[in-house]
This record gives sequence, structure tokens and C-alpha cells, in this order.
Amino acid sequence: MERIDHPFGPLFSGNSRVLILGSFPSVKSREQQFFYGHPQNRFWKVLAALYHQEIPATVEQKKELILANGLALWDSIGSCVITGSSDASIREVRANDLSIILDHTPIRKIFCNGKTSWQMYEKRIRPATGREAVCLPSTSPANAQWSLEKLIEAWAVILEED
Repeated sequence: MERIDHPFGPLFSGNSRVLILGSFPSVKSREQQFFYGHPQNRFWKVLAALYHQEIPATVEQKKELILANGLALWDSIGSCVITGSSDASIREVRANDLSIILDHTPIRKIFCNGKTSWQMYEKRIRPATGREAVCLPSTSPANAQWSLEKLIEAWAVILEED
């Protein structure tokens, strides 16, 4: 097994108020060079439902959905040793430096998509940022006990303003 570096950068604008952190891109996401590329991942369905928009099909439509709604996307892990797309196999982690986003945006809240992202944030990133992150249920197809409807309900917290 070999170390894999995160293959693409964060998505944010000067208007991003909410940062959503995944763990590390899946094989499909690495192939597409963009977030949540696996067709069974429910991330795009959840966001489209929350913002009352069509489910984006292209990377450009996905970028528009994120940026138009004041969101930012990135991952907790900058590089690691991983087998396929399995979060359970992740080891030898190097965290991403979130200052690239936090120093240039009015981010008010940070949410983690799943426990792996949140655990990495708490252990390796929060000491540097001093900022709390909220763990949301993973939109991954591996999180089968959460229906799409339950995910949408849980993720609605990203819509709440301070």
C-alpha cells in the first residue's frame, strides 16, 4: 500500500459561511477530481433537498450549488494510506491545513460528514483552529442505517444561522 495525497483542492469563496468536511476522497471522487463522486453517496441529494434545487449532475452544477449557498467543501485528511475507499483502512494520516479557507472566508460553522472526518478534525485540526466542529451522519452508502429522509432531517442543521 502507498500513501495517497489529496488529489484536488478545497472549494470555497469569499462568501462561504459554512464549511463541510469529509474524510478523504473515495476512489470515484479521486477519478473525477471532485467531492462525493460515488453515485450512491447521498451528499448531493441531501444538499439539493435542503436548498430546494435539482440534484446536480455535473461538477460545474455541484460547484454552483455549494458556492451559491455560502458553503465550502474540503476534507479533514490531506494524505494517508488507504485501501480503496474504506475509511476503516485509513492510517498514517496527515491532516489538511484549514487556514487556506478559514483565513479567507467568514466561516461561522464547521460540520463533518461522518465520524471519521470528525475524529480526524478533533484529533489533528481542532488544536490548531480552536474551533468546534459538529459531527453529522455520513452520507456514504456504507451508512445504510440512515435513510435519505433521516439524513435530510439531520443535515438541516447546516441551514440554521447563529
